[in-house]
Amino acid sequence: MKIDEFFNEKTVIDLSFFNFSNAVTAAYFANRNLEVLRVNKNFKTFFPVLKTVKNIPFTSILEQLGVSNEYIESFKKNLDKDGHVIVPKIEIKINNEVKIYSLLSAYTENSDFPYLNGVQGQFVDRTDEYNLRKEKEDLLDQKLKDREIIETKTKKLENIANRLSKYLSPQVYKSIFEEEESGKKTKDSYVRKNLTIFFSDIVNFTDLSDSLEAEKLGLILNNYLSEMSLIAINSNATIDKFIGDAILSFHGAPETLGDENDAINCISMALEMKERVKELQSFWIRQGVKGGLKVRYGISSGYANVGDFGSSVMSDYTAIGSSVNLASRLQSIAPENEIIISDTTYNLVKNHIDCEVYKDITPKGFVRPVKTYKVLDFKNKNKNKIKKTYSKKGNHVDIQIFDSSDMKAAVKELKKLQEDFSKEIEEE
Repeated sequence: MKIDEFFNEKTVIDLSFFNFSNAVTAAYFANRNLEVLRVNKNFKTFFPVLKTVKNIPFTSILEQLGVSNEYIESFKKNLDKDGHVIVPKIEIKINNEVKIYSLLSAYTENSDFPYLNGVQGQFVDRTDEYNLRKEKEDLLDQKLKDREIIETKTKKLENIANRLSKYLSPQVYKSIFEEEESGKKTKDSYVRKNLTIFFSDIVNFTDLSDSLEAEKLGLILNNYLSEMSLIAINSNATIDKFIGDAILSFHGAPETLGDENDAINCISMALEMKERVKELQSFWIRQGVKGGLKVRYGISSGYANVGDFGSSVMSDYTAIGSSVNLASRLQSIAPENEIIISDTTYNLVKNHIDCEVYKDITPKGFVRPVKTYKVLDFKNKNKNKIKKTYSKKGNHVDIQIFDSSDMKAAVKELKKLQEDFSKEIEEE
């Protein structure tokens, strides 16, 4: 007598299926012909649309659940071939909601209890897992899109900033962005400062514009302004504006090296421009400028209001004052290819630069005559470049160290000044 004859078949099957009875998955047991013999409680909970689940082919159940024939054929083929099958993702629509399941099935073998030989399997609900995965993928996709948007906008802003830099003097451009980064905003949009103003103009440019084609004129003018601008920037000048062929710039704002050094650097710039104009004459003559370009230069020093002037729609960083007007007048009386400076500028640079008396003039808008001088050259040509002095600017003080040869002594002097100020505050 065989051992299975001592056991009740139903009891053995119940015991074999016991672990699946209370499982969180939807489990089933079928014979070798795939006829379903047993399902657990969750099977009916998972799939309430199924009316009958026992004694019908498992493939029929799959059909009722809306599983495609392609999935069903693949299921049977792999089960027969490998003895087990895993379908990682099956989408089943239940009560107008798409649920996602994995299906695991395998043949069971038992030599002692032949009636346990069949197919056991289970549906695993993976809807939440896939939803979370999809949310994660969506977040990653959105992050990538956001990064692309940020990179695109950053490149756009960089392009705008690069274009904007061409319309502003480097010092002005720098001060705007430093103010933006620091979050500081000055109370007033302008200040009164001692500046050295530079004004240059091409002689008879109107006649030149009438005699040259627009393309040639544009080439020559852009070449001239580009060369002069480069020299101005290298000399720490703030280019105020181009007025046709005229150049207006100044030294002393927004950064200053001190009145004397600002004036020396301005004249050094003018001398370098004058030399560069000589070097470019042959090029301009080849472009059709008969006799080349002739330029006049005027420089004056004095106090002016400098900062943002304009309307709420548009403003300009510029300098306003009699010293600006004087530089323009000096330029207008200057001989061709010569630099004329005011007496205030001369007094600042006379120890470093050779000048000769030119003439006294009473410019329009001025009450008293102004002595003027023609610039010749630096007294010591090896020292025509002024070293930058140390300076620090805060909200309440502007410190300039004009002699940086002994920084320890300068720092000691600053500490002494600090002590003196502290004592004055305590005495008040």
